Parts: sequence; C-alpha cells; structure tokens
Amino acid sequence: MVRLFFVAVVWLMFGHLELSAFPGAVGFGEVTQGGRGGVLVKVTNLNASGKGSLAAALAMRGKRIVVFEVGGVIDLRGRSLKISQSQVTVAGQTAPSPGITLIRGGLSVEANDVIVRHLRVRSGSLGRKKGSGWEIDAIGMNGAARVIIDQCSVSWATDENLSASGPRFQGKTLRDWRRNTSRQVTISNCIIAEALSDSTHKKGEHSKGTLIHDNTSDIAIVGNLYASNVDRNPLAKGGVQAVIVNNWISNPQRRAVHHSLNPKEWRGHKLETSELVVVGNVLEHGRDTDPNLALFENSPGSPLRLFFKDNLAYDRENRRKPLLKEEGAMMADEPGLWPGKFKAIPVGQVRDSVSANAGARPWDRDSVDERIVKEAMDRTGRIIDRESEVGGYPKMKSRQKAFNPDEWNMETMEPKR
Repeated sequence: MVRLFFVAVVWLMFGHLELSAFPGAVGFGEVTQGGRGGVLVKVTNLNASGKGSLAAALAMRGKRIVVFEVGGVIDLRGRSLKISQSQVTVAGQTAPSPGITLIRGGLSVEANDVIVRHLRVRSGSLGRKKGSGWEIDAIGMNGAARVIIDQCSVSWATDENLSASGPRFQGKTLRDWRRNTSRQVTISNCIIAEALSDSTHKKGEHSKGTLIHDNTSDIAIVGNLYASNVDRNPLAKGGVQAVIVNNWISNPQRRAVHHSLNPKEWRGHKLETSELVVVGNVLEHGRDTDPNLALFENSPGSPLRLFFKDNLAYDRENRRKPLLKEEGAMMADEPGLWPGKFKAIPVGQVRDSVSANAGARPWDRDSVDERIVKEAMDRTGRIIDRESEVGGYPKMKSRQKAFNPDEWNMETMEPKR
C-alpha cells in the first residue's frame, strides 16, 4: 500500500509533465515523443526500397528511431514514402555529410507520434508534361496527430510543399471533425520554397507553400522561410486553429498568409469560425510580388477570429506595405490560442534568425538551400515552373559512416558535445 501511495503521489506531481521532443522544440507538437525508447533502425543504403532502405525503416511496426549510416540522394522515381505506423523518429541529423535528400517523390505522414528532422525533399516535375496530373506534396500529413516537422527543406512540389491535411468532416460534430484530421502539429525552422508554378498539376498554376486544411487544430507554423511560392505562405482553411509566428515570407506572388473558407466545400455543414494567431512575421516583396500585396488576407465570407501583432511588410524599396486585408475578421485583443510557454522573438530579429537557422542541417547546407537563402537575402528569388530552371535535381556523392550511439543523446537525438 505504501508503494502504491508513493507511485500515485509521484504521478500526481510529475506524471503530467512530459519531456520536450528535443531542445528547442516548440508549438503544439512540442512534447511529441516520436520513437523515443524504441528500437534503433539503421538506414544503410540509398535505395528507394528494400532491405536497409529508408522505405523499409518507415514501414516497420513498433516504436523506433530511424538513424542513417549513409548520406546522399534517394531517388524515389515518382513515388512517395509513407509513415503509416505510429511512434517513429526520423533523425536526418545522424546522416554523414551531405545528409539525406529525397528527389522525384515525397513523404507522407499518416500516423501519430512522429518526429521528422533534417531531411531535404525536392519533388520536382519528373520531366512530365505540363498539366499531366503529377501532383505531389514534398511533405504532407494526412489525419496525423502529435507530429513535428522540424529543420526540413522542401521544394519543387507540384501540389503543396508542406501540408497538414485529412478528412474535413469525418464524424458528426466539430469535435469529431477535429479529432479525425491532422492536429497537434508543429512545422518549425523549415525552408519551404519554389513550389512549381505552371508545371504538371492538372489545374495549371499551382505553386503552393503550405496548406492548413479545414478543421485541423493546434497547428503551429514557427520560424520558417517561405521563399518564392505563388501563394499559401501559409493558407489556413475553414475551422482551423493555428498560430503562425516568426516566419519570413520572401517573394510571394499572389498571397502571403491567407485564410479562406470555401462555402462550396462546406455545403450542408454549419460554417465554423477559425482561430488564427499571427505574430512576429516578416513579408518582403520580391520581383514577382503583386505590389499591393498585404501580409495577411482573409477571404470575404470566411468567419475568423484573428489576433495580429508585431508583424512587418516591405516592398522592394524597403517601404512599409499594408499588413491587413482582413475582410470581416473579428479582431481579438488577446490570443485565444497559444502553445504553452512558447515566446515569440521580436519581429526585428526574425529575418536574421531564420536565414541562419532554417532548413535541413544549417551547418551543412546543400547548394540549393544556400542559393534559396542568398536569393531571399538579396531579393533576387523568382517563381519557377521547372526544377531545371535552377540547376535541376541535386547530385551528391554518397558517403558511409557507422552510427555510434555513444555520440548521441538517445532521448532527444541531439549530438553530445
């Protein structure tokens, strides 16, 4: 009895306190455990499938931490890898230089309790004809919960570069809808750039940064570089609950941060009010940007409660531009939604912070990320239709190095110093 009493007291005092996924983890996915405490799975080759491949590691069942004993390019040849089994950490930081780059495909997260860090995904057009129907997210989440996508570089997608999605109306109530689509997601410190415009999507123009789909909830978009995407930088749809904080948006064309509920897609359902917190973001117009573009736009007829603070927008001559085109949003005096003890940095620090830290392996950036960041800094980035316009798929020499667990904190997958 004494022992049971002691256990109960400890649980009451500390049981609700979960460790952060890793030092610096933020947002609604902060305490995601991923594969912590699970088996160690080593990726030993750059094959698209088969024994020792990343595909095989992701397809396994059970709690697991995926590490890499190889660095280089994985050519997916027109398919997407899937994480359909829960409790997995993909630790791209463990790969030897040049890290792991996926090309000609994407990554889909369709499970719960997932951490993906330090991967590059460069989807591309596969050489297919314009409008041919090759439509792929670089990284997408479909009905996934408790997910962190951190320090990843995503580019050249033909649908969205990075999305949080799922069924919008599964169940009878709003609570059901939110429980059955993506939720408790953090997208942080990523480079989300150069989604292809007039490329292979059957609709034609489709350069999109991030889609936050209808009724997704507890979504945190923090510290990312959105560079040269036509729109969705990001786009939140109807009934969404999200914070969009400390992002740098460079050279969007039609829209930067955007909220829109499509009434046709909600036919037969009561329109729900979204809740957005937009704090400490920077918009910089570029060569392709509509000169009248504001940082934030709400589409007419889209019910929204908006907290908006400490944001900046500049044209190409560094003159201040409008911040809001809210079209009927209810402006809030306080954020009704905020992830724990997270603190935003002042907007004046955002550009320098994001340029130094965003993307996969910022200490070991590939030439694509180096170019994207430099062009954002110089205001020379541009909207593209094909990856060939900016040098084509990256070519890297592969490298092998045995993974040594003694060099890593196996709880957080951070290197020991």
